[in-house]
Amino acid sequence: MSNVRKRAKFEQNGIIQPLLTDFYQITMAYAYWKSGKKDDHSIFDLYFRKNPFSGEFTIFAGLEECLKFLKNFQFSDCDIDYLRSVLPESDDEFFDYLRNLDASKVTLYAIEEGSVVFPKVPLLRVEGPLPVVQLLETTFLTLVNYASLVATNAARFRLAAGEDLILLEFGLRRAQGPDGGLSASRYCYVGGFDGTSNVLAGKLFGIPLKGTHAHAFVNSFTGVEELSSQDDPVKISGDNGLKKCGTNEEISFTNLCLTWLEKIAPILGILPSEAHRGELAAFISYAQSFPSSVLCLIDTYDVVRSGLPNFCAVAMALNDLGYQVRGVRLDSGDLAYLSKVTRNVLENIAEKFDVPWFKSISIVASNDINEDTIHSLNQQGHSINCFGIGTHLVTCQKQPALGCVFKLVEVNDKPKIKLSEDVEKVTMPGRKDAYRLYGADGHALVDLLIKPGENVPVSGQRVLCRHPFTESKRAYVNPAKVECLYKCFWKDGKICEKLPSLLEIRSRTKHSLNHIRQDHKRALNPTPYKVSVTDKLYKFMHHLWLENAPIGELS
Repeated sequence: MSNVRKRAKFEQNGIIQPLLTDFYQITMAYAYWKSGKKDDHSIFDLYFRKNPFSGEFTIFAGLEECLKFLKNFQFSDCDIDYLRSVLPESDDEFFDYLRNLDASKVTLYAIEEGSVVFPKVPLLRVEGPLPVVQLLETTFLTLVNYASLVATNAARFRLAAGEDLILLEFGLRRAQGPDGGLSASRYCYVGGFDGTSNVLAGKLFGIPLKGTHAHAFVNSFTGVEELSSQDDPVKISGDNGLKKCGTNEEISFTNLCLTWLEKIAPILGILPSEAHRGELAAFISYAQSFPSSVLCLIDTYDVVRSGLPNFCAVAMALNDLGYQVRGVRLDSGDLAYLSKVTRNVLENIAEKFDVPWFKSISIVASNDINEDTIHSLNQQGHSINCFGIGTHLVTCQKQPALGCVFKLVEVNDKPKIKLSEDVEKVTMPGRKDAYRLYGADGHALVDLLIKPGENVPVSGQRVLCRHPFTESKRAYVNPAKVECLYKCFWKDGKICEKLPSLLEIRSRTKHSLNHIRQDHKRALNPTPYKVSVTDKLYKFMHHLWLENAPIGELS
């Protein structure tokens, strides 16, 4: 790991600071302080109410950034001066209080980053002085909401594409600003993508860099006469040249490509003159620059009559010199049809010229691909090996926000409940622990929330699981395995757990998804996963609900 990535493990984007919050958090902190509540011990839950993308699972991401924020949480003198200007009526002592604030009295419990998570189960449980934890709310939400949303989106693309296809993230140019672009690259990798076009993400996070050229590169060439003289051997030492792999023998590469075009054109049923010579020149130039990693964009003019024959001519010329190309990219048109035509041509050339590896050359598809496009391509049948995905992936066009919330559930050992006519918005009060119960087949059956002090669920022992709000929905579960979901990640001003690498978080995502039943993960009408509470927690919640709900009076 480079020094830059080592630093990135502990440092944080300078934008992420205590002032990256909503103004009402500051005004509430002042009101807490003025009311003598600055030392009240509070507990807040961060959770979401509904899975995104009409699905039934979510990937939790953003925890490491939350921990970095806690480590760096402190108002600077400049911050204090600014807050004085926007709160001119506030007492001076309040600003002294803010100046001395840090997160040393905060304790944070969380589910491990990269885990599959479900609605109503808190992702974070944050405990500490009421004003301090309140000041964390907005920043925590912005760090978790988008990270979890885009990681989930990436995981859905991975499920649609299957394990064998390569997925590349090409979203930087379409992302919501530079910070959104960098976050997207990071969390798409967590969700199962194999590489990114984002160079800074490669540097900071160690994500494999992938990419080829654009249409502009092809358009910039007019003909092969722009290249080095066809009569002279092409030089290798900085003169746009090439030589046989592993030798010093210099070759007139342009002439070799033209010779191969004459051989290949009849296989495609075209005349050599039909293939665009500017495109051929572009492919030759790219091959001379990167002979061991050629992947050409073949739809600038016409895939079948120009791009494909030009690419194959260059690829076979490279083969004569001991190099193997990587593949082609299709960025427009009927991707299913064109991929099958391309694969058929590659297989014919492989057989005709006895080049077995040629038939398995990678076919990359791009062109504004979304999850539904991949499902459609799967139904049609295609020969694509790799998808390059940008806009729909990083902007999450199907659903632009996850909707995590940060709710107060306890103050000074007194549970708190928020009521609403919308049952989905009623909070589950008090401190809670969470366990995942697995069946004998290794798949998760239910997530169970319990009150502290209750008997912890044990494998092989039956436990009653109840729907949090619907009295008639209940079932006994006899788990084969029980997993505690929470770990203490921050206490006494220190990170308590070893933080995993990005690759380890990515592996956890895959592992966690493998332990969720297929019907929970399917794209169409997935089965809802059960989140339950113990009988004791159910009765406690509903007693508190009745205790806090106003009683109407009729006359």
